[in-house]
Amino acid sequence: MIRLPFRDGFYEVKPSKIICLGRNYAEHARELGHEVPEEPVIFLKPPSALIGPDQTIILPRKSNHVDHEVELAVIIGKRGKNIPREKAMDYVLGYTILMDITARDLQAEAKKKGLPWTVAKGFDTFAPIGPRVVDKREINVDDLEIGLKVNGEVRQLSRTSKMIFKIDEIIEYVSGIMTLEKGDIIATGTPEGVGALRHGDVLEAWIEKIGTLREDVIAEGSILC
Repeated sequence: MIRLPFRDGFYEVKPSKIICLGRNYAEHARELGHEVPEEPVIFLKPPSALIGPDQTIILPRKSNHVDHEVELAVIIGKRGKNIPREKAMDYVLGYTILMDITARDLQAEAKKKGLPWTVAKGFDTFAPIGPRVVDKREINVDDLEIGLKVNGEVRQLSRTSKMIFKIDEIIEYVSGIMTLEKGDIIATGTPEGVGALRHGDVLEAWIEKIGTLREDVIAEGSILC
């Protein structure tokens, strides 16, 4: 069970699904050699990938190249289907940070073969979340600094205003495909600067007015000293 501070108490993170956006920052799309999309590109991560703050990301033996990606995450507050853009924010509970950890080599191999790449996104510990949930009434997320450090070195630094598709557009699009359930998480994409992780790394992902999410990194089967 993951419990994050929320208002005067705690929020229990129990999504039925984690919906993620790919290529939602133009510079990130370009750094991976992709065209900027004309409509949202979505994929799913399993809830079993979630871990809380100050826990440990495990680099799986199956991969030789695992990347970090910092993202603004939207927590859905009530069930909805075919939600119009002008009512989208009525369905938002609040916001937090999510790291979309990605086995980049497995993703590239799957893409090359024309296969799905769920395996690259779905390992346990590949969706750290936190450090808290901020009520939507307490924050405007239209233009916040978003960034990530590895061992104190800035790797990613951008602003949420650079997202191609905004939150209301994303909710309208996703809810036209699948019903959004209370507690579902939408990760809104990562800016440029993604890079590889190594055993022993310390990650600090932050979003202005939300806080900093810290995680250790270890190789599968290792003990971090």
